[in-house]
Amino acid sequence: MYLLLLTSILGLVPGNALAGTLEARQAVSISVNLAQTYQTMDGFGTSEAFQRAVTIQRLSETEQRRALDLLFSMDKGAGLSILRNGIGSSPDMRDDHMVSIQPKSPGGPNAAPQYVWDKSDNGQLWVSREAVHTYGVKTIYANAWSAPGYMKTNGNDANGGSLCGVSGASCSSGDWKQAFANYLVQYIKYYNAENITITHLGFLNEPDYTTSYASMRSSGTQAADFIKILRPTLDNNNLTDVIINCCDTMSWTAANGMLGQMRSVENMIGTVTGHAYTSSATSQLSTKHKTWMTEAADNNGAWTSAWYSNGGAGEGMTWANNIYSAITGGNVSAYLYWIGAQDRPSTTNSKMIRVVNKAVDPSKRLWAMANWSRFVRPGAVRLGASGSGVRTTAFKNVDGMVSVQVINSGNGRDVTITVSGGDFKATNATAWVTDNTRDCNTIPATVDASGKVTGNVPARSMVTFVLRQ
Repeated sequence: MYLLLLTSILGLVPGNALAGTLEARQAVSISVNLAQTYQTMDGFGTSEAFQRAVTIQRLSETEQRRALDLLFSMDKGAGLSILRNGIGSSPDMRDDHMVSIQPKSPGGPNAAPQYVWDKSDNGQLWVSREAVHTYGVKTIYANAWSAPGYMKTNGNDANGGSLCGVSGASCSSGDWKQAFANYLVQYIKYYNAENITITHLGFLNEPDYTTSYASMRSSGTQAADFIKILRPTLDNNNLTDVIINCCDTMSWTAANGMLGQMRSVENMIGTVTGHAYTSSATSQLSTKHKTWMTEAADNNGAWTSAWYSNGGAGEGMTWANNIYSAITGGNVSAYLYWIGAQDRPSTTNSKMIRVVNKAVDPSKRLWAMANWSRFVRPGAVRLGASGSGVRTTAFKNVDGMVSVQVINSGNGRDVTITVSGGDFKATNATAWVTDNTRDCNTIPATVDASGKVTGNVPARSMVTFVLRQ
């Protein structure tokens, strides 16, 4: 080693030859085991709630399309497969309020409803139609941040308060549980009439947190009280396929506390949901159901579009690692970033795409999502995967394609990938890299006669290898 360095210094060995020699010493062997399986994935997604969709609609048609392509296109963007809509509860669209489908009280919980459908839903109907009918998205999660204020103990859809009629929440106006269930069903019916199927329904958002925008407090016991009304109401309206999600807690681990009080309705829900703000989704929740991480973002850091600079909270590589930890540690079946695109005053990393001078500007957070979402499609099953010195995962997709994700925080590495535990033998391989200069771009990968795949993972990058038989 001493002679090699000395001759390089003296100019007797070209520097690139030395680099190649050192690089070869950092080769990584990745093993994928088809016989070792974990969770089945539902996908990756985002939201355009709180009128973010309206702000995108105000752009030129060219920039609208670019924003939608960046979010949902499998070729030009992240290929997201889940859209989370906010079910409005506000009486108006002032500021970023999400207007309700019943802005005014009908007079009481047993009065005839006075629903209003504006065929916009705060701009979300347009985004949903594009996601479903242009890009093929099949999972639409409709989530209420709160019930309308007249259904709550505090008379306001913001600032907490609880749903009238659940345990410990009595109101002079009466018990609004059934009326709220009917309200949610009507929202789904409006979308069905627009040829858009709501697949998942949530009635709470961060019930462990009180804030100045739409919010509603709930314990697990109170959530169970409502689910006992909501599930049969859905079923009686021929919505048996709609999956109830619960409960989108602010803290990932707080979901366990609620679940402990909800065992009596465990068979009525289908997905347990939580956010990654006050605790991260790095541990499994105590449930037999699938779990989704439905909201996370860097809501405080100054906007950055960087992949890697100093490991900051808003950098793309940070989010590639956050997703890795949630999938491998939290065993999540879905991962959603808070906001996809927005054109409104904000200098934080709360969104993946911002608008500058009426033109969309994607961050590397979006491309981190792309390296996962494009190649881990709904129905993919996570496989056993290991490799020293890198973070790696592997999935077998419904179409038989195997994707292998490699996150490399060090120097560039040559990698070899072998697949065992089944009858899969790769005959074709491609690789896709995201780093400081590339956005899910192709790089070379080769397959030998035995099916072993060889490629390179550049320094501080994420590469997804796609293997086909």
